[in-house]
Amino acid sequence: MLVSRLGRALVAGVALAVITGLPAVAQEGSTAEQTIDVMNTLFGKHPGKRANHAKGVVAEGSFTPSPEAARISKASLFAGPAVPVTVRFSDATGVPTIADGAANANPHGMALKFKLADGSDMDVVVNSLAYFPVATGEEFRDLLKAVSESGPDAQKPTALERFVATHPAAATAGGTAKPPSSFARQTYNGVNAFVLVDKDGKRQPFRFKFVPVEGEDILPAAEAAKRDPNFLMGEIGPRIAKEPAKFRVLAQLAEAGDPTNDATKPWPETRKTVDLGTLTVSKAVPDSAEAEKALLFMPNALTDGIEVSDDPLIDARVQAYAVSFGRRSQ
Repeated sequence: MLVSRLGRALVAGVALAVITGLPAVAQEGSTAEQTIDVMNTLFGKHPGKRANHAKGVVAEGSFTPSPEAARISKASLFAGPAVPVTVRFSDATGVPTIADGAANANPHGMALKFKLADGSDMDVVVNSLAYFPVATGEEFRDLLKAVSESGPDAQKPTALERFVATHPAAATAGGTAKPPSSFARQTYNGVNAFVLVDKDGKRQPFRFKFVPVEGEDILPAAEAAKRDPNFLMGEIGPRIAKEPAKFRVLAQLAEAGDPTNDATKPWPETRKTVDLGTLTVSKAVPDSAEAEKALLFMPNALTDGIEVSDDPLIDARVQAYAVSFGRRSQ
């Protein structure tokens, strides 16, 4: 349960509330189960809600591929006409009532489900972090656990301070995510590497980037905190009803020596990007709260022509999402 005297640790790729007097988290079960257990300890248990990114809004739209995309990947997503897409925008933390402009609501997320021509789905999960604070699922669990043990009354150095001392990205990743004026005016990054495969079998590691066509618009933290608690959730529907929000879908291409198995290490901004197409978000769903209950976005739900890399966080996310989905579906 969230209580008063709460401090903040903008680390971990989620903004985390540091709470005094939390019960110890039993380290039983799989790493994914332990991760969700710690999230439930930090944020409370909210029946029917996600363990993280609990507050969200669902919209619909389409993806139109670029001609260049078909040259770099044989995926059917890039080969034909536009396909429908379901999009969920979200705030960080497992607190479904968090204010959209709160510091802990960063990083904001965007999860996408592409409806392919053969009837299958392809999922992409991105957020506003430039890079992730840790490289493995075990490290993510340990970071969450360190946060839960590092309230204001904890003995110094705290568990979180000791963790950050050996995981420097955990101290800086959270600061790369800043509040937007609209979900439609945020850049969303794929911190995990994937692999494009063309018709000749050539493999190209890449990371996704979704860039708003209208341009990114970031608010000062103090201004975001003063806005209505639901200003992002409430704004996106009327906005796209007037005019669809569009994003350029880019692939940042890795070069030799760029790590594909470490999400804490962004590739240089000088790396080539390929325009994969345009995401158009055109309408909010009639009942977002009901629609999101059935939605499960899995980073390994891909299609022929796009493959997972050797990044261990991909499977860690898949396992944790499955545990969270199973619990909120009970």
